[in-house]
Amino acid sequence: MTEFIQQLINGISVGSIYALIALGYTMVYGIIKLINFAHGDVYMLGAFAGLYATLVLKMSFVPALIFSMVVCAILGIIIERLAYRPLRNSPKIVILITAIGVSLLLEYTTMFFLGPQPRAFPEVFKQASYTLLGGKVTISNQEILIIVVTIILMLLLQYIVHNTKIGKAMRAVSYDMQAARLMGINVDTTISITFALGSALAAAAGVLVGIYYNKVFPLMGIMFGLKAFVSAVLGGIGIIPGAMTGGFILGITESLVSGYGSSLYRDPVAFVILIIILLVKPSGLFGKNVREKV
Repeated sequence: MTEFIQQLINGISVGSIYALIALGYTMVYGIIKLINFAHGDVYMLGAFAGLYATLVLKMSFVPALIFSMVVCAILGIIIERLAYRPLRNSPKIVILITAIGVSLLLEYTTMFFLGPQPRAFPEVFKQASYTLLGGKVTISNQEILIIVVTIILMLLLQYIVHNTKIGKAMRAVSYDMQAARLMGINVDTTISITFALGSALAAAAGVLVGIYYNKVFPLMGIMFGLKAFVSAVLGGIGIIPGAMTGGFILGITESLVSGYGSSLYRDPVAFVILIIILLVKPSGLFGKNVREKV
């Protein structure tokens, strides 16, 4: 039982990262029906922005986190404005290829300027571990930090979406873009803000991963980005609570597979889950099947 609780704690920590990144995927898809495959690389750049803030600007954790989120929010707006907005009315395959191109551009531009080697993330606070259940279960202050920051950001996002003017605009645009435009909503601004929010959450995940694993590198967004995408599909892409739930389910499943089986199966299990969910319930756990006229 104690082993299960230990793996559950580990899974929630990693699942929190997946959930934060998955929120960006699901928000953008919910608004303009786009799978932004460059999102994982925005997460990578957020980690490097956090590294720069702590190493060069000598910031502590909270200012570095905010700095990284602001940098990636601006980056998200730039990507949407330059790469996706001109193609908004183009065929979906064109936008998808563009997203893959933006992803490769971010990865290899980062490698060109910073090199491919992993870089050590500085220790922003002293590491400590706490024991539970008579010393049989341990949890580190890093894991506590990841869970707490994730909960705060998710609650903040929920407040923005459901209790602010821009949140109401986002929901209106996701429901019917043309009707929202006729009602006086600035659709372009709303979409840009959606990209900014999703990118900021990905940046926060990047900083937390840097602290947790103590390293960042230019290709770190590939696997985490794919797993976050699986999380979004699992929960029901386009549905914010679904992205959160999918991230936690995937993180816990990976941790249990590693703990009770083999760490070799940690990565493949994500894609097994993707195949199963597409076969059994393609709309995801929180999604509903919608008929389309053809």
